[in-house]
Amino acid sequence: MAEAARSEEPYNQAFAPSAQSANGEEGVGATDLALKALKERPKFTIRMQVYLTVVLSLVIFFSIAMALLVTTYMIEDKVRLLEISNSYLFEIQQARRFEKNYFLYGTNLADALENIYAAKRILLESSDRLKGAMDNDSLAAILSHLAQYEGLLEKLENIELNPKADDYFWKKRDAEVEVRKHGQEMVSFAQDLMLKEKATLDRMIVLSRRVHIYSFAFLFLFFVFNTYFLGRRISRPLRRFVSYAERIATGDYTPIMPARRYRDEFSNLAVSINFMIRELERRHEILVQTHKLRAIGTLTAGVAHELNNPINNISLTAHMFLEDYKSLPDEERLEMINDIIGEVARTKKIVRNLLDFARESESSMQSLDLGNVIKDTLALAGNQIAISGIHVDLSIMPNLPRVYGDGRQLEQVFLNLILNAIDVTPKGGRIQILVIPADEPNYLAVKVTDYGPGIPDHILRSIFDPFFTTKSKGTGLGLSICQGIVAKHGGHISVSTKVGSGTTFVVQLPATAFPADLKHVTST
Repeated sequence: MAEAARSEEPYNQAFAPSAQSANGEEGVGATDLALKALKERPKFTIRMQVYLTVVLSLVIFFSIAMALLVTTYMIEDKVRLLEISNSYLFEIQQARRFEKNYFLYGTNLADALENIYAAKRILLESSDRLKGAMDNDSLAAILSHLAQYEGLLEKLENIELNPKADDYFWKKRDAEVEVRKHGQEMVSFAQDLMLKEKATLDRMIVLSRRVHIYSFAFLFLFFVFNTYFLGRRISRPLRRFVSYAERIATGDYTPIMPARRYRDEFSNLAVSINFMIRELERRHEILVQTHKLRAIGTLTAGVAHELNNPINNISLTAHMFLEDYKSLPDEERLEMINDIIGEVARTKKIVRNLLDFARESESSMQSLDLGNVIKDTLALAGNQIAISGIHVDLSIMPNLPRVYGDGRQLEQVFLNLILNAIDVTPKGGRIQILVIPADEPNYLAVKVTDYGPGIPDHILRSIFDPFFTTKSKGTGLGLSICQGIVAKHGGHISVSTKVGSGTTFVVQLPATAFPADLKHVTST
């Protein structure tokens, strides 16, 4: 099994050492460890994030709405105060104009008083609003000047009732000085009040504009960041699960370990996938062993035929030795004994090769000479090759780098390809096997070529699918299992074919010049 507890995040690497395994029982333990780690994470689901975002959005909208309402109310209040100030200033200025007419032409004194009364009503009716815009002393001063101005105008009105009095001229002149003085102060106060309210209104408008701009900017950034993080939270796990699916499709049944510190909907999906991985791993182990036993059955006929030859030779030599023992010289006796010993050794080698292939053993990852692996596989299939009357052209480029892997499992891959080639090659035909550097850098390639009928296009796309076969007694598992074994060794298998000309299977395996990516790989 591939590394059983590899995590996508550094903080999860602690799970990996205890989860690596080379057999099914430890693989199940690694899957249980992954399931436990996934379930122990604190829960923070995407649904919770969406709900939280909605609540925060409502709070933000309410806060912004309240801020806009407050600024709008303040602007309305300032506009009303500015209107009051403008009305008050208008009445005072109108009274001053009538005042000038009076002193120049002796008219409009009553009109000036009417404007003063109107200004006084404006101040009294708006006293509450004015108290918020100015201090009490300023308001009292305005009212005092207004009352004095009103009193002086009324005094002038009384003086005009007796224009023939001896002191008329002096009284009128003294009153004129006082009226002009208080009138100017009232205008100054009114203008100052209006300018102050106008400046305050301008500040409130700027503040309102800023509140609008900042509010919309904050809302925009809030939704952008929330959309980004929510999208990132969904898209990144989706990309990871795509890679998980691709990895599982190649036969790598490494359990999914937690990639984040919290648990969400994707964690539940990972738990389900881990259950699926555990079941697939168990079934894959059964299929590998089943296919291995089928290959042994295929080899048995050839082994029986091959064993028949040395056994016959041993039997004939033994009978000759027994019948002619007395007449044979010592040299011929010794030669016949050596022939018997040689045939026995040949028989033992045939049986030992088959037993070694059939024996269930723990995976042993080591540095391998790929050429020797091919030679051992050909020796294992030698009997079948001999029975079929097929010639094998083996070409191994010298001084090739070694590969890192399980020799028995690689033998199973190449044996399956060779037996398939034998099945489609007519008697007297040939099979070509090349061991050369691959087109991909730092990889070695083993090419197994037959010159049989080739594979039609409608079949070619399905040859690596489990249980797909065109043989009447086939299981359809051979190439699928080969693909899984090669993938676990960090390589890949491909096929090219031409109908009527033959087929070439290419197995590419990484050379040990860069074994870092393979040092954690174990096999079922």
